[in-house]
Amino acid sequence: MKAILIDRPGDESVLTPGEVPDPVPGPSDLLIEVTCAALNRADLMQREGHYPPPAGASPILGLECAGRVAAVGAQVSGWRVGDRAMALLPGGGYAERAVVDHGSAMHVPAALSDEEAAALPEVFLTAFVNLFMLAEVKAGESVLIHGGGSGVGTASIQLLGLAGARSIVTAGSDAKCEQCLRFGADVAINYAAGPFAPKVRAATNGRGADIILDSIGAAYLAANLEALANGGRLILIGLMKGAKAEIDLSVVLRRHLRIFGSTLRSRSAEEKATIVTAFLKRFGGDLEAGRLRPPVYKTIKLAEVAQGHRMMQSSEHFGKIVLRVS
Repeated sequence: MKAILIDRPGDESVLTPGEVPDPVPGPSDLLIEVTCAALNRADLMQREGHYPPPAGASPILGLECAGRVAAVGAQVSGWRVGDRAMALLPGGGYAERAVVDHGSAMHVPAALSDEEAAALPEVFLTAFVNLFMLAEVKAGESVLIHGGGSGVGTASIQLLGLAGARSIVTAGSDAKCEQCLRFGADVAINYAAGPFAPKVRAATNGRGADIILDSIGAAYLAANLEALANGGRLILIGLMKGAKAEIDLSVVLRRHLRIFGSTLRSRSAEEKATIVTAFLKRFGGDLEAGRLRPPVYKTIKLAEVAQGHRMMQSSEHFGKIVLRVS
């Protein structure tokens, strides 16, 4: 099968089309003929050599895909050959075929195109597990999302809106902030125009955010603590700007703050299945009705994947960049 291969860590030039053997599904797996796959910032990190795949996972890039089921494992029920599927992958999306544990796959509702379906699993499940299962967001709470125009950011805006929570997002320009507001964010803050923490407090009548979902890491730690309400929850899901920072633990103690660290890719198949089940229980009706719909910034051919990586690196996109595989 055709796939995008990497023979060494590096920039976009190391992404090379090639041929590899088809993956072989196990008894609990689905084999998916991939129509589309979506890009995630983790793909860039893996390409650069900073984010190796979990043990046993495909070394091919790609954490989510959509397509048609080509084979069903002997232990799998509820799936048939030919079904439309979208899947959360530990790797392998940048290829014509992918294998995934059936618990990490979801049926594609008629409301979604293949491009939208491919852009949904990684970001919506990331937003869901962190905001709803870990932080236990409640209606009426204020949630700060860094990177409001990203895939996780736009997914969070939609889920929070349906849950009756208030979304405050950061973005790197006034134009991107305006896009976030049009998309449904309640407040958008241009982080390039000064410190965000005072603006978060101003937007919450001095209280601060109940929850912060942060993919930035060390560079934002102090400001995140400043922006949290008493009893607030900080969820770290990325380290785009550093992994090491000093923290004033007295602030955490005095203000009863909680700090979570969370990744999705490294979780077991059983954990991912639990997350998928909980997501569908809470938002399955919204998914079927088309109320959950990832914005697709651009769809490009598989052979043009380097262009997609450059787009993502520059943060020019709003929403998701999708690869048309077949």
